[in-house]
Amino acid sequence: MSDETPASLSAPTAGSPTPSFVSLQIPSVPPRVTFAILGVTVFVYIIQLLTPNFYYSLDLPTFYGAKINELIREEGQLWRLITPILLHAGIAHIGFNMYALFSFGQGLERRYGYGRFLMLYLLAGFSGNVLSFLFSDGISVGASTSVFGLVGAEGVFIYQNRDLFADRGRAALSNILTIAGINLFIGLSSGGAIDNWGHIGGLIGGALFAWVGGPRLEVQGNYPLVKIVDTSDPLHAWNGAALVLILFGALTLVGIYFPNIP
Repeated sequence: MSDETPASLSAPTAGSPTPSFVSLQIPSVPPRVTFAILGVTVFVYIIQLLTPNFYYSLDLPTFYGAKINELIREEGQLWRLITPILLHAGIAHIGFNMYALFSFGQGLERRYGYGRFLMLYLLAGFSGNVLSFLFSDGISVGASTSVFGLVGAEGVFIYQNRDLFADRGRAALSNILTIAGINLFIGLSSGGAIDNWGHIGGLIGGALFAWVGGPRLEVQGNYPLVKIVDTSDPLHAWNGAALVLILFGALTLVGIYFPNIP
């Protein structure tokens, strides 16, 4: 979605006021966190490529950070529910995820702001890895859990602010649902090669956080002195984070203490 959106406003004319459309700027910040995450993830991937040459042919970041259920459950290595978002299994893997981050992350960060966007990215990654921990026994790495969270958050943002975006919002929301559906279908058709539970968990976690803590845009002022403002309370982001952490933290405990339930 563009940072400018048409809004229907009553503009004074010689006769009675008639509705007219003007383009208003959505509150935004430069997407610095997106590029920082890109840089850190690429740096970690370079380390993944280099360490097998120096340490017993081991990819050390994956060895210490991949989602491995047994180590989470038996050794209490809970960091493995977040560190996989920095790890990748190949150049195509990291290339696709970083392109998706670049595509979705910039626009979302502009509207969310730095702290709220970083919270979204980390919480979505955590949520995805928790659901993967519950329902998938395989070793898992990749930022796609967080990327699916961005997709879910983008859909929520457009839906909650749909009155401002008019027809463009409906088209964008339809496009997002199509992208999510196609990627989930590809995951289901992969025969287990793609961690679809991680994608679903990231999508749910990102959407939940966005529903509670995402931007709520409103047109304020009288024509021609009008602007779009974010009316959400900063506390809402912390409430959204608490909701996701409590829900998926509880699911983590179920996976640890009652592993046969899922």
